[in-house]
Amino acid sequence: MASIFRPSVSLDLRPKVSCTNHLPAIERFEFQKNKNLRKDRLNGILKANQAHGSAEGISVVQEKEINNQTDYGVVGVHHVGLLCENLERSLEFYQNILGLEINEARPHDKLPYRGAWLWVGSEMIHLMELPNPDPLTGRPEHGGRDRHACIAIRDVSYLKEILDKAGIEYTMSRSGRPAIFTRDPDANALEFTQV
Repeated sequence: MASIFRPSVSLDLRPKVSCTNHLPAIERFEFQKNKNLRKDRLNGILKANQAHGSAEGISVVQEKEINNQTDYGVVGVHHVGLLCENLERSLEFYQNILGLEINEARPHDKLPYRGAWLWVGSEMIHLMELPNPDPLTGRPEHGGRDRHACIAIRDVSYLKEILDKAGIEYTMSRSGRPAIFTRDPDANALEFTQV
């Protein structure tokens, strides 16, 4: 079966810390102070570059120096783990409907539960046959309002045809962008966005 997935491009994603409420007050203060210092240094470099006629902003090296406290080398998402009740039923969906292929190099038999690793571009989905603590009913109809994994694809309209032919329900993106949301047999929400 032809796959709708293509190898993805790795993005340089820097971690962003948006919540420090779990820290004691003094650590929150120190975190915010350091964040403000980095921001002040960044603004100073940008102003200096603008004063010298540079429209470039800052160099990658300068940015790394400013953000060195949070730069631990994030290069992308390696895999997303999804729980399933019945591995064969899930593989029917992921392999035969979506066209994903099993990564035979991953340790299927070394874990204390059944599972499978499926290629999604250069990343993977790890299906794990384990009890699911989440309810299967009462979830939002639109997967964009639920926890979900987003997969970049090249042709949303072709995936729509595949889902229609298989009788699988879906919703289109509420924002009007080319994206489709569906659920696997265990109600895990999946978004497919066209890139």
